[in-house]
Formats: sequence, C-alpha cells, structure tokens
Amino acid sequence: MQGLWRRLTTAVIFVVIMISGMYTGPYTFNVLFLVIAGGCLYEFFGMTLDRHTRRDRVRKAFGVAVGLLPFFLVSSLSLGYVSDPATFIQLSSLLFAPFIFTVFIYELYSNSQEPFVNIAYIILGLFYIGIPFALVDFIAFDGRTFYYRIVFGLLLLTWVNDTGAYLAGSKFGRTPLFPRISPNKTWEGTIGGALTCVLFGYFLHLVFDEINLIQWLVLAIIVAVFGGLGDLVESMLKRSVGVKDSGNLLPGHGGLLDRFDAFIFVIPFAAAYILYLR
Repeated sequence: MQGLWRRLTTAVIFVVIMISGMYTGPYTFNVLFLVIAGGCLYEFFGMTLDRHTRRDRVRKAFGVAVGLLPFFLVSSLSLGYVSDPATFIQLSSLLFAPFIFTVFIYELYSNSQEPFVNIAYIILGLFYIGIPFALVDFIAFDGRTFYYRIVFGLLLLTWVNDTGAYLAGSKFGRTPLFPRISPNKTWEGTIGGALTCVLFGYFLHLVFDEINLIQWLVLAIIVAVFGGLGDLVESMLKRSVGVKDSGNLLPGHGGLLDRFDAFIFVIPFAAAYILYLR
C-alpha cells in the first residue's frame, strides 16, 4: 500500500508539471520537453557508457549535447528566433555532420578500450531519443499556430494504452507476447490496451477539436501499435545492459526514459501522419 501511494503521488506531481509546461505557452512547452529529452539522454548514456572517470563523464555530457542538438535547431525555428529559415536550414545541414564527427575525434584521444562502442551509443542516443523529441515541435507548431493539445493528447493516449494493457494483462493475461524480452507482457494485455486506447481516442475528439474523429482514431491506433513496440525496445535495451530501471528520478516509476519509452517510439510515426495531413 505504501508503494502504491508513492507511485500515485509521483504520478500526480508529474502530471501537474506536464500540464503546466504545455498549457502555459510555447516557451515553457519547449523548456519542458528540453528537460525531458535531456533527462532521457542522461539516463540512456548512464546505462550504456562507461562512467567511472572524468573522461567518461565528459563523454556522457558530450553525448547529451549531441542528442539535444536537433531539439535546439527545431526549437529555434518554432519559436521564431530565425529570420531566414531557408538559410538557417542550409547552414544547419552543412554544420551538422562536422559536429557529429567530432565524436570520433574525442574517442581518438580518450584512450577508451571500446571507442567505437562509445561512438555507436552516442549516435544511437541521437536517433533513438534526440530526433524523436525534436519532432515534437513539428507536431505542436504549424507556422504561428500552436497545437500543444495534440501533443498532450498523444501523451494521454500513450499513458491510457499502457494503463489499459497493465490492467487487462493483470486480469486476463494468459498468452505471453514476447517472453524473450518481457516475460510479463501478454497478448490479452496488449489487445486490452489497444481497445482502451481507441476508445479514449473517441472521447479525445470531443475535447480536443484541432483534428477530427478519424484522425484521433488513427493516432490512437498508431499509439497502440508503436507504443507497445517502444516499451519492448526499451526492455530489450535494459536487458542488454543488465539494469532493471533506466533511473530512479520518479519514485515508484523508475526513470524518465521508463516513462517516455513508448512516447519516444510513437512520435516519429505520429509526426509523419500529422505532417501528411497538413
């Protein structure tokens, strides 16, 4: 019971922070997701990179900086700090690759026993975490219009899918979904989560009218499919590095990456669909 109350208290505080960050304007929205992206990258590199010496800590900080670069570039465009977007995109594209290749130069002098493993993890952090969080701005901003409620709706769908899968799996779960990666997940739980998610997508269109019913239902299906895959991918990562949780920032819930693993995997597919609609 004490553990349940701790989880509930953490969840309430977390939801209040998320709502405050998204509903108080474009700047707090970007700061909120900058902090979340940075935290997820920090936990990811804490699991994957060596962290026993000063050079290891520098490498970890460098990995976080590389991972956040796309977010900073996209945020600069979204918040209107760039007067000539075309030139900015051209310069960013030209400078992006040289910046990434400085990772190789650092490892050349780091005296690491596995330099290319470190390089691979840093670049993986960029693509696995950094770029998906940068795509959040493509969903939230369309010119001067700020669609923060679509992002909030995607978060709600992700959490509802996860909760529905947990409850249905606990009650009816019999058939293992992916025992090699996550022994506790079942097909019954996955189906229950998907049905709950689609049903919640129907109710979302009654409140968030930025997009219509069909579009919310399509997003709910995207969340149900790719959110579950994202959870499995993070389980695969944790098994490969031998950890139970990505961190301990959220008492009773693990780390930030544990909370956003499904959302991270949903964003690229949801962003592709929403940009197609626009």
